[in-house]
Amino acid sequence: MAKRFGGKFSPHSEPAPHTSDIPKERLPRIEHPYEGRPFWLAICALPFLFGAFGDGPLALAQGVGAFALCVGAAVLLREGLRAQAAFDARSKAHRPALPRKILGAVGFGCAMMIGSADASGGVWTPLGTGLIAGALALVGFGLDPLRSKGMGDSDRLQQSRVAAAVEIGEAHLVQMQRAIARTNTPQLETRIEVFTGHARALFRVVEEDPEDLRSARRYMTLYLEGAKDATEKFADHYSQTRDARVRAQYEALLDDLQTNFTAQSQRLLAHGREGLDIEIEVLRERLAREGVAPAPN
Repeated sequence: MAKRFGGKFSPHSEPAPHTSDIPKERLPRIEHPYEGRPFWLAICALPFLFGAFGDGPLALAQGVGAFALCVGAAVLLREGLRAQAAFDARSKAHRPALPRKILGAVGFGCAMMIGSADASGGVWTPLGTGLIAGALALVGFGLDPLRSKGMGDSDRLQQSRVAAAVEIGEAHLVQMQRAIARTNTPQLETRIEVFTGHARALFRVVEEDPEDLRSARRYMTLYLEGAKDATEKFADHYSQTRDARVRAQYEALLDDLQTNFTAQSQRLLAHGREGLDIEIEVLRERLAREGVAPAPN
């Protein structure tokens, strides 16, 4: 999405929004570093499209089909990389339901097989080309996560509830970003990104300890839904009026929400540390009674 350039010394510049005070390593990685590379597969398939015209209907079907398969494979590979990034960003996660990267590699191999077929009718050369192309795509982009991570059988039900709550919260955040983009105000877009980082940090805390969902559910669903509704109404009004007073009220609302999300994340983390301290203390006392370790001071 294009953003208007602006800086400290630009006309009509505004103070940059304050950034998150949550440690950077707790924020999720939302983009895969190789996410843009499948695009070049579609570019490299353009010769199939250019060569499809002028040699009859069979050549047309072959060229267009190979190009379409290549583009579809590139889309699947890109979506697979995005799913991989979301999977890697979480300590507990279900495997993707659809192995997009594997399907994309198969589609790319099929595209190369169709595109390399010639009028002589030979089978082995196109088949070999397709197999090599599919294997190279798998090597280049990797396999999809084939197993869920960080979850035992007893955790799956609770983790599915967390995943559902996170999905709802993420949908609200995406709608907030889309709404604020309508204002065409880079400072507000950056401000929403900062708030999104705080909200996602809370999501990660709950994913690491699903028992925290009961305490955090209203933040992840109810409060974010209210923030989404307020953002949409603000965007509609501010796009037409550029009302500075309304903008100040909206930014104050974001500040309050951000403070509450950060405080809730810290409370949940502190609760986890307190539980660990209690378990350690009980264990030390038990070991002391058995004569294995000295009693705590």
